[in-house]
Amino acid sequence: MLDIMWIWGIVGLVLLGVEIVSGTMHAFWFGIAALLVAVLTWLIPAMPLTLQLLLFSVFSIGALIVWQRYCKKTSTDLRIGQSQGDEIGRVGTIIAPVGPKQTGRILFTQGVMGSREWTAIADEEIAVDAEAVIVAIEGNSLRVKSH
Repeated sequence: MLDIMWIWGIVGLVLLGVEIVSGTMHAFWFGIAALLVAVLTWLIPAMPLTLQLLLFSVFSIGALIVWQRYCKKTSTDLRIGQSQGDEIGRVGTIIAPVGPKQTGRILFTQGVMGSREWTAIADEEIAVDAEAVIVAIEGNSLRVKSH
């Protein structure tokens, strides 16, 4: 039968392997906690199972708190690979009318964020073939105003 130290070590390594596959940084902390308990059971072989489980819980929760407070990415910006606000101010041509009650389309001579044609939203009526300027990026749409 396996010594309890090896069981905790295997659990820790399996959790670290799960982390490598998932890449979410969730299983990592539980794997580290299991490896810490493995080291403690090596140092104190007669440690009761209830204390081991309590230590695993404390180490896991403590590591999660530290990660949440100091290490976790705090930005909610999901515009990966895009510069912040670089497209604001670009001028394009309206190809489908846009207004407060309808979305339209805007065309650029050179691609904006990977595409030449975008959904446009506006607080004012802008007719086809009019020039418009980007004032904001809202989800998958560009907020525009007449130029």
